Amino acid sequence: MAEPGVLITRPEPGAAETAQRVAALGWRPLLAPALVLASRPFTMPPAAQALLLPSRAAARSLVPDAFRAGMPVLAVGEATAAEVRSRGFVNVVAADGDAASLARLAAATLDPAAGPLLLAVGAGYGQELARALRVLGFRVTRRIAYAAKPAATLPEAARLALDQGEVVAALFFSPRSASCAISLLRTAGLAATATSMVALAISARVAEAAVQTLAPLTWRAVRSAERPDQDSLLQLLGPR
Repeated sequence: MAEPGVLITRPEPGAAETAQRVAALGWRPLLAPALVLASRPFTMPPAAQALLLPSRAAARSLVPDAFRAGMPVLAVGEATAAEVRSRGFVNVVAADGDAASLARLAAATLDPAAGPLLLAVGAGYGQELARALRVLGFRVTRRIAYAAKPAATLPEAARLALDQGEVVAALFFSPRSASCAISLLRTAGLAATATSMVALAISARVAEAAVQTLAPLTWRAVRSAERPDQDSLLQLLGPR
């Protein structure tokens, strides 16, 4: 019998990194990115006092610019901060992993009177964070750093493992990717396989999306990470 599989719904290029972590824990990673990301590099306006990045995908769109290397950057979490630093930015501070903590970090470290904030987001994302920052007195300029579209189909290896009942858990990293992943299951006629899987979500909000989208079917179990980061999520999976 094949080794138990773990469905990885995170988009590339992060999915491959997660797959390595899952394999190191002794599980069989099954790549099934629910979204396809495309970067949209943008020009940073000269007046911005700081750049805010609510996702690692947004950080990947940054084009190295020696004249902006010292610009203050507030990243949503440590993984995003590491991505920004790898692109030459040196004045980078990480929040605690979600949009609310990013807004709190801005309030604690930046001055609304010092100029607008540049918020780099995915198409269709970031409106709530922009509103929260404006309530705090900041002017906010949003720029689209990437676009995400639903994947068309499940990869064949994942589809076959699901069909044969070899998948024991699914990893979910965002509400939208959770919803799109379940849509892929339904399209493939495999939604019922979720009833034998544990849904592991990076946050309670993501878990809620996984539950609501699957209804009226239910997961075997649903668990949320204590912190909204990959390390905490993989702690839920644990070693095999």
